[in-house]
Amino acid sequence: MINIKRLVFILAFFACFFTSETSNAQKLNQFDKNKKRTGVWKKYYPNKRIKYIGKFKNGKEVGVFKFYDITESKFPIAIRTFFEDSDSLFVQFFTLKGKIQTEGVLNGRKRTGNWKYFYPDGTLMSEENYKEGLLHEEQLIYYPDGQVTEFSIYKNGLLDGVCSKYASNGTLIEEVTYANGIQNGLAKYFELNGNLKETGNYKNGKRIGKWEFYMDGEIASNIDKKKKKSTYTRKKGN
Repeated sequence: MINIKRLVFILAFFACFFTSETSNAQKLNQFDKNKKRTGVWKKYYPNKRIKYIGKFKNGKEVGVFKFYDITESKFPIAIRTFFEDSDSLFVQFFTLKGKIQTEGVLNGRKRTGNWKYFYPDGTLMSEENYKEGLLHEEQLIYYPDGQVTEFSIYKNGLLDGVCSKYASNGTLIEEVTYANGIQNGLAKYFELNGNLKETGNYKNGKRIGKWEFYMDGEIASNIDKKKKKSTYTRKKGN
């Protein structure tokens, strides 16, 4: 014969379980008295895969929102962190396998402050700064081992300042001055061993004036003069 107390306990357990499940389901996708979204919201694609999950307060996103691709629900492809009383949010974008690709701050829909970009293995590839959605101030690009390959300065979306490029061993190979996105001013180009190869000035993207060319760190014109002098001396000696 079935134990009455045990039966009552089992029935009570399942009653609480289903009540709890129903209660949790009712807490999703709710509106407040002002017909604004409130609490946790969870949406799905037509194929029943999750689209996003996040929390609302007074109709506005707050906290962490996770977004998923229509083909994969294991990892989010984007995470957005919202802040109360602010139009700014921190965003991160990922591959389908969960590897970080990009992260930074949006103000409205414009990039602002420092943004980072990553190689497929998660190593930092570059970082740049934005103002009102435009590149502004420093930009750094890295080799996979972390060595800097390029350093530039931007102003309102345009190169403005000295742009330096480096070989994988850290040797400076190029140093060019820009203004308003165009080569303007002094430029220097180097050999892979660090010796100066050529230098001169640009104006509106075109080379102007006298450019000096070097061989083994010495001005080529001086080398030519030495060769001519040596040849002349040998002829005179003959």
